[in-house]
Amino acid sequence: MINNLRLKLIGATMLSLIIVLSIVDGVITYSTYRGIIDDADAVLALLADNGGSFPERIDDLPGDNLLSPDTNRHQNDILESPELEYETRYFTVTFNNRSGNLVSVNTGKIAAVDSSAAVEYAESVLEKSSTKGFMDDYRYLVNIGETETTVVFLDCARNLTTFRTVITASLGISVAGLVMVLILLIFLSGRIVKPFWENYEKQRRFITDAGHDLKTPLTVIGADAEVLEMDVGENEWITDIRNQVSRLTDMTNSLITLSRMEEPEPQYQMIDFPLSDIVEETLEEYRSLAKTQGKNLSGSVQPMISLCGDEKAIRRLLAVLLDNAMKYSDENGTISLTLEQQRGSIRLSVFNTCPYMPKESLPHLFDRFYRTDESRNSQTGGYGLGLSIAAAIVTAHKGKISASTTDEKSLLMTVTFPS
Repeated sequence: MINNLRLKLIGATMLSLIIVLSIVDGVITYSTYRGIIDDADAVLALLADNGGSFPERIDDLPGDNLLSPDTNRHQNDILESPELEYETRYFTVTFNNRSGNLVSVNTGKIAAVDSSAAVEYAESVLEKSSTKGFMDDYRYLVNIGETETTVVFLDCARNLTTFRTVITASLGISVAGLVMVLILLIFLSGRIVKPFWENYEKQRRFITDAGHDLKTPLTVIGADAEVLEMDVGENEWITDIRNQVSRLTDMTNSLITLSRMEEPEPQYQMIDFPLSDIVEETLEEYRSLAKTQGKNLSGSVQPMISLCGDEKAIRRLLAVLLDNAMKYSDENGTISLTLEQQRGSIRLSVFNTCPYMPKESLPHLFDRFYRTDESRNSQTGGYGLGLSIAAAIVTAHKGKISASTTDEKSLLMTVTFPS
């Protein structure tokens, strides 16, 4: 249980860190990429509005154009750099709107693209419906005029390469950070849960020691009650003493068993045994009890199913599940057991009808001393340890156990074992 708590602590911390880093990296990636696009679009708009070249000064910008005020301010900021024209690589291609013929090609500001390649790029762009976007590492803008259409391309390879490098480095640093945090968590989580582990061990040791210490006085009380009954004869007081001693003995033995099951290495003899035969035998043992109580017990057992585990523990698991179903089913109720082989697992289920089973009680059924109905449990003699023992047995066999109800008037216990 403590190891599961430690794993949940590590898992929750790592998941939280992954979410935070993903959000941070995502924001950085988006803002950086958005900045590259905005800068490129501003330069492209400036080139398109000035016939495919840079204006010599800010005053040369057209005062009344289709660009938004924000874009104009961005262009003005860009023009403040006197090196912009010399560090920008671009080319333009112009077509006649009526004939669609090529009018001009300007590749004087780029060395990586010749005229034929520039025309191919422009024709590919015009086949698309978008007026801006990327062709390879070139950002383009389609400027449609009254008589001519100009496609302006801006070389963004340097910025995109830097962007990809930053993203790769960011992801690498994030992964390295996650690995380092995971190593630290594995080391520190042991210290974090150590006090809980020590308290849990003390509690488990106390239950085991106290259980063994209680056995002696309970045995003495039981023996004294028998001697007293021989002297004075049977009466209700002596009978009540013997019944209560029996209940305390059963509860003490169950607590000791449960405590031993929760040891780091419980003493189980894991061998292959015929599970189908064990289930059939257990069903036959409970059929007569069900008949005397006026309840309908049925079973569907797939033959030739084997399980690697502790046969004695599995027999106790079956007894707990069937005993629980017998005790808490309603009068003339229905109880059914199913065993079947599924893909990669063995499924054991026990169903019983009951007067009332609230759904909010299902997660607590496997807690120690939990009872859904105190008055009914006092009549049946249960003390809330059977399903805890069943859960411990299933966990020791690397299986899973769950409880469900569809109408709150029935209960289905489902156990799955790896096959």
